[in-house]
Order: sequence, then structure tokens, then C-alpha cells
Amino acid sequence: MSKGDALLAGDELVLAHHDHAVVHGVSLGLRAGTVTALVGPNGSGKSTVLRSLARLHRPREGQVRLGERPVWGHSALSGKEFARSVTLLTQQRPTPSGVSVRDVVSYGRYPYRTGWRGVDLEGNAAITRAMELTGVTAMADRGVDELSGGELQRVWLASCLAQQTSVLLLDEPTNHLDLRYQVEVLDVVRDLADDHDVAVGVVLHDLDHAAIIADEVVLLAEGKVVAAGGVRDVLTGDHLTHAYGVTVHVADDPVTGAIHCRPLGRHTPRAV
Repeated sequence: MSKGDALLAGDELVLAHHDHAVVHGVSLGLRAGTVTALVGPNGSGKSTVLRSLARLHRPREGQVRLGERPVWGHSALSGKEFARSVTLLTQQRPTPSGVSVRDVVSYGRYPYRTGWRGVDLEGNAAITRAMELTGVTAMADRGVDELSGGELQRVWLASCLAQQTSVLLLDEPTNHLDLRYQVEVLDVVRDLADDHDVAVGVVLHDLDHAAIIADEVVLLAEGKVVAAGGVRDVLTGDHLTHAYGVTVHVADDPVTGAIHCRPLGRHTPRAV
């Protein structure tokens, strides 16, 4: 990574569920203007690492830092201070009943509301921009309980964008989206890094998506880092075959020039 010091970093993280360690000594840093993709098979620890970076899963060992300040312990930031710098889009979000799209997007402004009336002078502009970026402006007055899964996913992404943080964490943001909105969400992620200097950490299952939008990739398997670095250094046939336990062929896509990763099963046609 070459764009300065990490805005958000995890140092030698050991993370456990019910006293069973599932992540072992993982270190990574998210830097301004850089998209870092976490990839790996199910159960590899990707989402657990992301939740730890978001201060939702306390490490058994190691530390998460926002700049130079630890996010755990006596000198840690307050919840509102942390929320003004870091936001997380999780895989599972509730579907509130009787709440409009605009109201849900406005949830992202909570860290900025001050005073007993919750004054937020920049809130309306931030909400409007977030809805425009995610293509939900036309449904602003609709109830979120009327939306499809893909539409709701975009609304929650808009809520994260309305938070206007310097670090954005996304856990499989293209889930439930059709092809058009997968592309649009990935474009938004790339634009946030390139145009707004946001540090993005994103968990992705689709390796081709990672190859297209990421600057850096962290490949996990069984809670450990298999490889970390640039896209072409990490997304290799050897690394992916080792991590996923299935032969993976890697080649340049003739249309985009990006890496294309194809798992080879027993019935996968082979060129003669």
C-alpha cells in the first residue's frame, strides 16, 4: 500500500467466537483513497475481521487503531467520535416498518446531531447526495418495507454514505443486487476512493469484482492471511487454489484487461 499511513488498522488480531479462535494474527491497514478487498472461502474470517475493524468484535489479542488512537481501552474514542470516521454496511440489516427511505438514509446522520433537538446543519445535503449516488432518490417517500432486497440494500448503503466518514467498511455490498446495480455499487465504491479519498475495506465473494475495483487484496483462509498486497500479486492461481481447495485458473479478461478468476470443476469445459 502506497498512499500514506493507514487511517484504520488491525494489528495482529486474534478474534474468537465463544472462546474458539477463528482469526489468527491478522494484520491489515486501510489507507485514504485505497480500496482493500478481503476475499476467501466461507468461514475464513473475512466478516469477523471487518466487524473488528468496525469496533463490533473485540479482539482477544491485538489492537485496532484509528490513526494512532486505539479503539479499545482507556484512551479509545467515544462511540460518536468513532462513528464520524468509520461506518459499516453489514450483510444483515433490519427492515423497519412504517419508515420511509429518506428516514432510513437519515439514520446515517446520527453522529452529527447536536443539542437536545438534534441539530444537523449539513444533514439535508448529505442525505440528498447519498440517495443520488445510490439511485434511490425516486423512492425517497416509499416505505422501506415495500422494497425488494436489492432496493433495500441500496438504501442502507445510502445511509452509510450519508454518514460521510473517511473510512467505509462494506460486507458483501453486491449481495441481492442484479447485474446493473452490482456494477453501479462497485462504481460508487471506486468513486469514493478516487474522488473523495475514502479508505474502503470491502468483503467480496466475487473474485472478479475484487480484481476490478481493489487496489489491495487480503486473501484469507482458515482465519489466516494466505497473501496480501496488489491484485496481481495475490489473485494468482496458486494462491486461490490453495485457499479455496479447488483448481482456479487466472487469466486477463480480453475486454477489461483485469484479472478473471475461473474455478475448474469436474464438468467445466476445457479448451482443446
